[in-house]
Order: sequence, then C-alpha cells, then structure tokens
Amino acid sequence: MANTLENLHAELNDRFSDISFKADIVYNELTVEVPAAHILYVCQALHNRFNFSQLMDLCGVDYSQYGQADWETKQASSGGFSRGVSKGVHKENLDSPRRFAVVYHLLSIKHNQRLRVRSFAEGEPPRINSVVSIWSSADWYEREAFDLFGILFDEHPDLRRLLTDYGFVGHPFRKDFPLSGNVEMRYDPEKKRVVYEPVSIEPRTLVPKVIRQDNRYVSSP
Repeated sequence: MANTLENLHAELNDRFSDISFKADIVYNELTVEVPAAHILYVCQALHNRFNFSQLMDLCGVDYSQYGQADWETKQASSGGFSRGVSKGVHKENLDSPRRFAVVYHLLSIKHNQRLRVRSFAEGEPPRINSVVSIWSSADWYEREAFDLFGILFDEHPDLRRLLTDYGFVGHPFRKDFPLSGNVEMRYDPEKKRVVYEPVSIEPRTLVPKVIRQDNRYVSSP
C-alpha cells in the first residue's frame, strides 16, 4: 500500500494521456489540473472508473495577484494591517484567463483515497460545466462558488445566490471586492423593511498566516 498514491498518479497520467492533463504529488497529496473544456470528461472517468464516489467539497479560488503581492506590515497598529501592497502588479492581472479556479476534493471509499482536482474557469464572466449530474452534492457547493466568486456553472439546475441577499451587488470573495463591502444592510423597525445604508465601519485587515517552503522548514541532515 506504500505506493498507492504513486500508482494512482501513474494510472491517471495513462488514462488521460489524450488531453492536456497535469498531475503532481506534493506534501503526500495528489492534485490534478484539468482544462475547463474537459472537466466533465475527467470527472465522469474519476467517478466511474476510479471509484471517486463522493465529492467532499467544491470551492472557488481567485488567483488575482497570486505570488505577486506583499502584505504591508511596517505600519502595523492596534487597528490591524493595511491591505496587500502590490509590487509591480497592474490591472491586467485582474483580467487574467487563469484568475478563477474551481477546486474539487474527491473521496474514493472503495480504495480509501483522496484526490484534488483543479480547473480554471474560462471567459468573462468565468464559466465551467456543472458536475451536479455526476455528484449531486455539487448543487449547493456550485451555488456558493457562484455567489461568492461569480463563477457560472453551465447546466446547473438552479444557479442562484446562496449566502448573500438576492439584491446583493458583486461577489464578496473576489480580491477586487472592497473589504468593508459597498453597503450596510439592516432591518428598520419604523419602516418595517430592510434598508441599505453607506458603510460605516472602518476597513481593517489582518495579515494571514502563510506557510512557505523555505530554509526555515528544511530538516537538518
């Protein structure tokens, strides 16, 4: 069983040799990258041939400025840190064709294996085929990714917002969305309805924890 992951890696490369397909093992985890045009083809094979019967999670990722922006920490105060400071990053990075990705986490109960699949949505707005026909659990996951990132899932049976208000403008997990939002919403007991108002909170961002693969984590011989 020691080579299970390596065997799966080899089998996937052999099965999908007819398309642009990339598979890597990093930190003892197998991740495959699939073009959006082939996502249904690959997922059907993973479900039917490789017995990945369960979709454990599906999420969107915004790779805007990925690996190109730093966090300003020199002026830290009790109010937190400022937003990421760009280092030679221009607006065209926001329009990159490889900006929005959909990540699928699969489980094979039969073989006790896990697999991560990543595919970059294409176009503007970004679109990719829905996998609800393969894993019914993708229904709400895809609605969440649409709501928070604006990724459209073609052939989804009921693609509506899931977490934000029906009249919400924009997609809050996009990196170009204001951290404090555009409006505040509350229920007004006098008007007996929900009202929208200008944002009153002060923007505040904390520096996230980042795990880097550098000499600090290399074991001594």
